[in-house]
Amino acid sequence: MPRFDIVIKGGTVIDGTRVPRFRADIGIVDGTIGEIGHVAAADGERVIDAEGLIVAPGFIDLHTHYDAQLFWDPYCTLSGWHGITSAVIGNCGFGFAPVRPEERERAMLSMTRVEAIPYASMKEGMPWDWVSFPEFLDSVERTPKAINVLPYVPVGPLLIWVLGLEAAKAGVKPDAAQHDELRRLFVEALDAGGCGWSAQRLMPTGPSAVQLDYDGTPMVTDVMHDETCELFARILGERNQGFMQMTISSGNYAHDRAHMEKLASLSGRPLLWNVLQAYDHKPEIHRDGLAWLASCRERGIRVYGQGLTTDAGFAFTFEDWNLWDDRPSWREATLGSVEERLAKLADPARRPGLRAPRPLTATGPIEDVVVTGPASAATERFRDRSIGAIAAELGKDPVDAMLDIAVADGLKTEFFAAPPNVSLDHLREIVDDPYVLFGVSDGGAHTKFLTAGRYPTETLCKVVREHGMLSLEEAHWRLAALPAMVAGFEERGVLRRGAPADIVVYDYDALEVLPGEIAHDLPGGEWRRIQRARGYRYVLVNGAVTIEDDRETHTHSGRLLRFGHGRARSLAA
Repeated sequence: MPRFDIVIKGGTVIDGTRVPRFRADIGIVDGTIGEIGHVAAADGERVIDAEGLIVAPGFIDLHTHYDAQLFWDPYCTLSGWHGITSAVIGNCGFGFAPVRPEERERAMLSMTRVEAIPYASMKEGMPWDWVSFPEFLDSVERTPKAINVLPYVPVGPLLIWVLGLEAAKAGVKPDAAQHDELRRLFVEALDAGGCGWSAQRLMPTGPSAVQLDYDGTPMVTDVMHDETCELFARILGERNQGFMQMTISSGNYAHDRAHMEKLASLSGRPLLWNVLQAYDHKPEIHRDGLAWLASCRERGIRVYGQGLTTDAGFAFTFEDWNLWDDRPSWREATLGSVEERLAKLADPARRPGLRAPRPLTATGPIEDVVVTGPASAATERFRDRSIGAIAAELGKDPVDAMLDIAVADGLKTEFFAAPPNVSLDHLREIVDDPYVLFGVSDGGAHTKFLTAGRYPTETLCKVVREHGMLSLEEAHWRLAALPAMVAGFEERGVLRRGAPADIVVYDYDALEVLPGEIAHDLPGGEWRRIQRARGYRYVLVNGAVTIEDDRETHTHSGRLLRFGHGRARSLAA
């Protein structure tokens, strides 16, 4: 009788620990790795031929917004297509529990602008068979999954539950009784399996006001108080459990960095700072961030940087675009229905305010934006040309040139904005820090703009194979073992005997990110941009093959990883 359910035979193993690669077989039994070394093919119920292939730990994605999508997409794509076997939901303080039934509509609307998740998809695709956070986790557990899911406790819903939406948005400071109730809710969520907490704390105005609610108001975590964050940090410290994710402003680095250091010190737990990003026109920004992270390490403070290492860029139309909210004039002009947006963007009286200062925060200089999809014969001549070149030809300001084209097309013109971090030298500076995590996939968010969920494949192809910035051994540690350690994914992120069998088997030379596509596969008749991968011969999640030759097997072996491991845990508050 075979000893193993699956034997992966003859592969080159990169086990995630940074030791040199080695040839070995892997025997898998009951969802875990039973043996690594010489394993006879006859000992396997199924044998996977990995000759000439890399065998490595499945990748771990710490920054996603699949809180809604997981209910209709078991693979949480794009992530599931690109070797991700575990993902963290509930980032930035955004989520759907606890939410009272009468507040569900408002909770979904809040995600339509800040994370650009289509309302119709949420409305049709989410079961809403919960009120509390523990009930939400029970619903996630019942839902078929092809990847593992680890949940942050997003603090936005907690603040709304305790303070009410208006008071929370007004930045009302919780009194002692309200802080006690926040503590109770947070402990309840942790007892149910939450892995820590998350918050976006961006300034509601100025150059950091880039992720706002659907009505242009701040998200409630933007105006929450330091003392509330410290309450949550102390609770993690009391339990010696969990980690934190913080998205901060660029308007007050001194305060924000000192505050994050305090949270990490109060809790004794890791804090993940989102996001370390290179701006090619201002390299001092990422260099300063790298120096601060190094200083934290030297002082024994557990702050890690989440690096934006993909060059996916943004494809957008002004029917949906919302990532220039750092400019009040742009924020106001891009609120409302398509018809209202069209009227405002066509209004000559608004143009001076849109021209100065020009937006560039999320995408770099506006002159570099390219017209990729004219929607009418009148604008076809501008296809594949930059706004800067078009403006020079027409003798117009670049903002006027872009908006005149968009208005002529009824806002249906497709533009592409390359990311502001295309310099390989700057990417190398970020990659060279061994404790900066890769990614910021934002999986499940910005579905009509962004395909950053491709980042694991892109890392192996671009960072390792094409430019030799890292060895495969180092890359796999950064893609799996390091995020597993930060997030408390117990036993995952490495290949060792007894570990859960989350494994990617891929053809290194053939691996690639495929061209972008439009997929009409969301609930409610909505569409999204996708990029698939080629070269993943097999992906295994908890010992079952979920991807074979880059296609789903419709095997839903993913688990809800309560506390990072999926098993029950009893902890005193």
